[in-house]
Amino acid sequence: MLTSKKKEAAPLPGNSINVIGADTIIEGNIISKGDVRIDGQLIGSIKTSAKVVLGTTGKIEGDLEAKSADISGQIKGNLDVADVLFLKQTSKVVGDVKTGKLVVESGGEFNGKCTMGGNAIPIASRASNEKSETANR
Repeated sequence: MLTSKKKEAAPLPGNSINVIGADTIIEGNIISKGDVRIDGQLIGSIKTSAKVVLGTTGKIEGDLEAKSADISGQIKGNLDVADVLFLKQTSKVVGDVKTGKLVVESGGEFNGKCTMGGNAIPIASRASNEKSETANR
């Protein structure tokens, strides 16, 4: 009698899911190729080539760079999101945003500058240009 064993598929490279729990505080920068979910607190920047999900209890004090992001918590820092940035009704964002598309639910808070579209100047380059223009005056 033959028996079949189910093989669990190994995660594809770059498809890992990283979770920071609600009772966790991380001080430092996170760099990942996979999705990241934060329900705790990050004091530092996050950079991923995938998606960032910030839960309602999540807080980030630093910059965020990702392919896409769903924000329900709080961020103090600049956001650079290549595709879609979704600010849910419980979100509070203080900082500049560069994104392909921005969706803000009723109740979501955003205070800062926003640049949208494929030709948007990255935030870091824009800051350098503004300093140069100020120095030339």
